[in-house]
Amino acid sequence: MKPTVYIETSVISYLTSRPSRDLIVAAHQQITAEWWEKDLHKFECLICQAVLDEISKGDPSVAKRRQEAIREFTLLEFTSDVGRLADDYFKALQLPESAKPDALHLAMAAWHGVDYLVTWNCRHIANGRVERLIRGINNNRGIQTPVICTPEELQEY
Repeated sequence: MKPTVYIETSVISYLTSRPSRDLIVAAHQQITAEWWEKDLHKFECLICQAVLDEISKGDPSVAKRRQEAIREFTLLEFTSDVGRLADDYFKALQLPESAKPDALHLAMAAWHGVDYLVTWNCRHIANGRVERLIRGINNNRGIQTPVICTPEELQEY
């Protein structure tokens, strides 16, 4: 059985967007493309409706590229339990309203027992403070916390 990975929106966006002139973003785009090509097949890939909603925004031709990239991924089910967990994360993390979907991504991955949550969102998702807070909430509820990381951390060299 393959390990599971929840693919957060930023990874899909980095994969399908035009190469950036910003060196760090360009490096993340290159790492994402290499990981997608060489390592993605080693995982069962999961998303949720929030990812579909986010990648559908913006330029229609770019949105179509994003949608094509994930067409074979499994869609996780949203439940009221997931919603309550996302609300608890949102409050504990003291996220701005615009980052509410980030709490949902974390909750979807945790509630469904996903092994990895992969993201380039290091402000609201992949950082030590976030992981520590959600791990505490999850431990109190008996929920597994996924490994939260970037595509670079899941690459096999």
